[in-house]
Amino acid sequence: MIYVTSLARLHETVERSGARHIVTLINQDTPVPRPASVPEENHLFLGFNDITDPMDGMVMPADHHIDQFVTFLEAWDRSTPLVIHCFAGISRSTAAAFIAACALQPDRDEHEIAWAIRGASPTATPNALLVALADKRLGRDGRMKAAAKAIGRGRDAFEGEPFLVAIE
Repeated sequence: MIYVTSLARLHETVERSGARHIVTLINQDTPVPRPASVPEENHLFLGFNDITDPMDGMVMPADHHIDQFVTFLEAWDRSTPLVIHCFAGISRSTAAAFIAACALQPDRDEHEIAWAIRGASPTATPNALLVALADKRLGRDGRMKAAAKAIGRGRDAFEGEPFLVAIE
């Protein structure tokens, strides 16, 4: 199971879910206190901004972020849930949940995964650059990009509600 949440709800989501693995996708200088129940080696911190085009002073998502994320996913034994979060729980984290579901279920249809995320979160707006980078890395031949585009932009919100992505 994968839970998606905001930074503000990270600790309660970890506690409620029993997760022992966390992925943080947030601006590189943002402090993120790790819940005590999660060992340091089970916390992947990926520091970049929620952008899709270059902007002065900002860090774009890049191939090496996707590589680190996929490597972390491959090491996760799935015995306890994984929590993925960004600042608001709307863009970077929903993209990462989509990427994780595609990486861990290579035969599952991308549109099915994307629509499941939309059903679980009306605010989900996966970061298009993260999705495009992962689509290439996972050899999905544009299908991830098309699926994310098909669900469109989520409902406007300052913070998403935590939600669950089932991994079969």
